[in-house]
Amino acid sequence: MSDQMQFIVEKLNQEPFRKNYNLITFDSLESMQLLQLLSDVLGEIDPKHAVDIREELPEQTAKRMLTFLGILKYKPPGSISDLSAFRQGLVTGSKPVIHPVLHWLLQRTNELKKRAYLARFLVRLEVPAEFLQDDTVADIYRQYEALMEAFKNLHKECEQIKTSGLSTAEIRRDISAMEEEKDQLVKRVERLKKKVETVQNHQRMLEITRQLRLEKEREESLAQQKQEQKNQLFHAEQRLQRAQLQFKEMQRAVVDAKPESLMKKLEEEMNFNSYLVTEKIPRELESKKNSVYFLQKVVAEPAMSQSDLSVLEVKINEVNTEINQLIEKRMMKYEPVDSKFSIYRQQASIISRKKEAKAEELQAAKEEMSRAERQMLQKTSQAHELEGSDVLKGDEFKHYVNKLRSKNTFYKKKRLEIAEITAEYGILQRTEELLKQCHEALQQQLQAIEDKKGISGYSYTQEELERVSAVKSEMDEMKGRTLDNMSEMVKKLNAVVAEKKASLAPVIKELRQLRQRCQELTQECDEKRIQYDSCAAGLESNRSVLEQEVKGLLEECVQEESNYRYINCMKRSLEIQLQRAKEEMKAYISPDPQEKRRAMREQYTRMILEQENLGKKLREKQKVVRESHGPNMKQIKMWQDLEQLMECKRECFQKQQNQTPIGQVIQEGGKDRLVL
Repeated sequence: MSDQMQFIVEKLNQEPFRKNYNLITFDSLESMQLLQLLSDVLGEIDPKHAVDIREELPEQTAKRMLTFLGILKYKPPGSISDLSAFRQGLVTGSKPVIHPVLHWLLQRTNELKKRAYLARFLVRLEVPAEFLQDDTVADIYRQYEALMEAFKNLHKECEQIKTSGLSTAEIRRDISAMEEEKDQLVKRVERLKKKVETVQNHQRMLEITRQLRLEKEREESLAQQKQEQKNQLFHAEQRLQRAQLQFKEMQRAVVDAKPESLMKKLEEEMNFNSYLVTEKIPRELESKKNSVYFLQKVVAEPAMSQSDLSVLEVKINEVNTEINQLIEKRMMKYEPVDSKFSIYRQQASIISRKKEAKAEELQAAKEEMSRAERQMLQKTSQAHELEGSDVLKGDEFKHYVNKLRSKNTFYKKKRLEIAEITAEYGILQRTEELLKQCHEALQQQLQAIEDKKGISGYSYTQEELERVSAVKSEMDEMKGRTLDNMSEMVKKLNAVVAEKKASLAPVIKELRQLRQRCQELTQECDEKRIQYDSCAAGLESNRSVLEQEVKGLLEECVQEESNYRYINCMKRSLEIQLQRAKEEMKAYISPDPQEKRRAMREQYTRMILEQENLGKKLREKQKVVRESHGPNMKQIKMWQDLEQLMECKRECFQKQQNQTPIGQVIQEGGKDRLVL
């Protein structure tokens, strides 16, 4: 505890607080001063909380501090049951509560400043679910969430840039270095221009080199286009392989198929899809909507403690037991043991569950099959990328294995050669180290001799002069080669241009003839196209008429089919009603009293008698209430008057007590009075 107080005092005495506390003065602070100090520390983290607590109510202060500590994710010491004590201590300014909060805040001020800054933009506004039903409010809330996600991404990018190690000083140094390199390159270009100006026909040579550069760039772009077209061709081949595979599968499915089997298969798929659309998916969608609705209700409610949760669990258990009891009572009352409908209901529920399970299994099998097909296509494409051909089978695979074995033996031989070369390399490396040591020893001896003769540095200077002369000769030779290469390149280009002109002359002559032929063919193509368009328009009109007729017949067929199904359904319902009427008549005329009791007429008769008896009792009760209404109201009025009378007596007694003079002493059981 003393270490904690010492740390708090040290932090408060530093910037930006500068409180000049010691342990005694800090420990003697009152509750209001402690709360103000805590508010100042919170105001340093977030300027919005830099307020004077004397200007706001204690409840507002406690609520503000608790909310902000929750945003900063402060966890008070102790268990969950101590939260109420923590809130009470924060309201009253208790030292055991305020000191740990101050210690926690002052330990991580910078981190909490960042968290408070982010909380201004990332703490979600709680909008009730019923307000979100409005389209305008829902759109604005979605925009709000999108902006929040954008802020998160921008903040992450900013933090990455800050932690990437790139500082402004390094960027400035890089910019200055690049500017120096730019100046050097400009000077170098100017020097080269001056040197080139002395050469004859330098403008033409520059123009030719420019054209050469443009041609090289064009060649690079063409190579890039070629690569892109290769990629497109590869993707197109993959699509073609997938289409061929699907076509083969369809061919295999249609080889031994008949129209009846195909229709049966289509009907099965249609029934399965209709089951998914009409029963399974709507039920799942409804359950998802219910779960989302309940979750939204839970989110909209305020935060609950563990005690609230335990109370809710107890209530849920009680409601579940009550529901089970009601279900048992209902089953005992309306569903006898020997009822046949219970068996049918059980069978129907079992069949529906089996149907749902099989539908889920079928859906999972279809997904697994599609996943396997995608994996097979992926593996096939990978095999094409690696080998450039299909998967090997039979003799081709054996030949491929033999080829791999020969390559393996060749690999082992080369590996032995590499091992020998590696050993020889180690020997040569050791020899190089020994020669370097000998060279260093000779250099030291030569240095000692030069020092003795008084010409130290002579060998180094001589080596530098030789190196500089060698570099100069290389530069001169390079310049000469460059000029020779440029002149040779110009000659070659001129020769190539002349050769191309000579070779293109007959081609140009043929091209003129072909252009004339192309014009004739284009004119003929236009005439044929006009004829084709007129014929296609007539056929299209006939096709549209036929399509309308077919569409009308199909609609008529669908209408007749729906009428047929509707009549069948009505027939079944009438048969069921007729069967019920027969069973009711049979039960009614049966001599067996048990059978008669099961008849609907007897049941409704009993219910009518029960309701008539209940109505008779209620009318009698109403009559009694009407008769006793007047006396009861009089009695209520008398009690109210008595209450007013007693209230009046109480007020009179209080006034008499207040009017009694101060200093009178009333003695019980005597007649004397003493008045001061």
